[in-house]
Amino acid sequence: MAGDAATPWRKNLERLGLTVPAVAAPVAAYIPAIRTGSLVYTSGQLPFVNGELSATGKVGAEVSLAEAAEAARLCALNALAAVHDLVGLDEVVRIVKVVGFVASAPGFTDQPLVINGASEFLGEVFGEAGVHARSAVGVSELPKNTPVEVELIAEVR
Repeated sequence: MAGDAATPWRKNLERLGLTVPAVAAPVAAYIPAIRTGSLVYTSGQLPFVNGELSATGKVGAEVSLAEAAEAARLCALNALAAVHDLVGLDEVVRIVKVVGFVASAPGFTDQPLVINGASEFLGEVFGEAGVHARSAVGVSELPKNTPVEVELIAEVR
């Protein structure tokens, strides 16, 4: 990692009023992130803030689109925490792929708009290096009744 010099991602997080949180403890038998070659894969991250979920329930019922997009943003921040803990964000070359899961009420079909919360956030943090391939998937249930779960793949030095 590069010493104390402020890198663009640090300045961008500061501008957004954010810091990289501690890595969320796994809720089952897995690790938060693993590196293979020049790629870091994160496990699915939930929208934890200080150990509590930012929202619970299904999107399109108990959770609004705006709340879900904010939850996706928090998931992406927690995924960055997992990458940072493993290799340091200074090593990130680009975000390669994002996969987002949205616990969807019957008839809710705006999963891509929910996961835009994560995608737009990664763009704000990394600029062009934050532009990525993506999947946004609607599911009937997610762990802990969370409305959103996000995982990502980052290319690193």
